Amino acid sequence: MFNVRRSRVSLDNLRKVFGNQLNEDEIKRLNIKVAMHFGQMLFEVPHILRLSHANLDKYVSFENQENLLKAINKEKGVFILTAHFGNWEMMSAVLALNFAVNNPGAVVVRAIDFLAADLLVRDLRSRFGTKLIPKQRGTRSILRTIRENKVVGILLDQNMDWYEGVFVPFLGLPACTNKGLALMAYKTKTPVVPVFSVREGDGRYRIIIEKEVDLIRTGDKTRDIEDNTAFFNKIIGKYVRQYPDQWFWFHKRWKTKPFCQLPDTGDMTYAESCSKKED
Repeated sequence: MFNVRRSRVSLDNLRKVFGNQLNEDEIKRLNIKVAMHFGQMLFEVPHILRLSHANLDKYVSFENQENLLKAINKEKGVFILTAHFGNWEMMSAVLALNFAVNNPGAVVVRAIDFLAADLLVRDLRSRFGTKLIPKQRGTRSILRTIRENKVVGILLDQNMDWYEGVFVPFLGLPACTNKGLALMAYKTKTPVVPVFSVREGDGRYRIIIEKEVDLIRTGDKTRDIEDNTAFFNKIIGKYVRQYPDQWFWFHKRWKTKPFCQLPDTGDMTYAESCSKKED
């Protein structure tokens, strides 16, 4: 996770976002803090394995639990809007323990390329009954889970190919963002509740549960989907700017471009040319 290539990606991303606010030395120091935070996450894995109702307050505190309970009580299912921020794996586990004991929810996941790591993470994510829904072609399974009045967690901060998302601002830059959450929430009228974990000074995580998002519904579905997706990004960006060392900057969030020069050779497609420029 923390090899030289990844470090270069995170530095480049930090420069893109904070280049006009921080000097180079400050950006490099921030990059070190980012690496330290995610290094700590690895040592927190045993804590997730030891989680129980009896010791939850040893590891986390909850802020505004009533917001999630209110959404659950609507009996339309709940979409949890979150990101690769804080310790999202621990957050998923404590939410399952605290809110979904008798009705385990689900989380949309992407398989990790390294098999051993993927098996470990799958065990962590599912140990309290949470269902794992593959990111690819998972819409039908997500909607089925929502119809069962369950909570579904979606991490919305990863890059998408141009044909899968919409270009909306994220941290001041155009980012191709998955429009699936906006589409599903628009269609099903399922509440969308932002939830984030923030590491505190004592080492515990504060689980912040915001009020249900008031979705934009003007009647122009295409525009509404784009505007709601932009609003989701704005919510995530608020936490990233406030706690920049706790977001996963190692991901090529802005890899897909809203435009690209046509390739010089007919042997390469337009999409391949755009992708190659970021490799």
